[in-house]
Amino acid sequence: MTEKLSLDDMQNLVNEWIQKHGGYWTPLSMLSASIEELGEISREINHLEGFKPKKYKRKIESELDEELADLLFSVICIANYYDINLAGAFHKIIAKYSKRDSKRFD
Repeated sequence: MTEKLSLDDMQNLVNEWIQKHGGYWTPLSMLSASIEELGEISREINHLEGFKPKKYKRKIESELDEELADLLFSVICIANYYDINLAGAFHKIIAKYSKRDSKRFD
């Protein structure tokens, strides 16, 4: 079993890795990387749901977990670059959704 990490732990691990490997890219480059990863998630879901099978040259098994982690890594890079605490931001967004959408799905 893999060790569970908090968002703070993830942000620290990403920052340590980035600092050892040349530093953060420019914000627009990081955004482009995130968009590319989102496209790869789309391709995986299209495959899993049977809408667009993978080409035979690519692995047939799903890589959705890896693609989601790639997207998370790229989002953490952007957050770190702008010194955003994702755990704090996540708590704020849950509070916002809880208030705004409390009766929306009843």
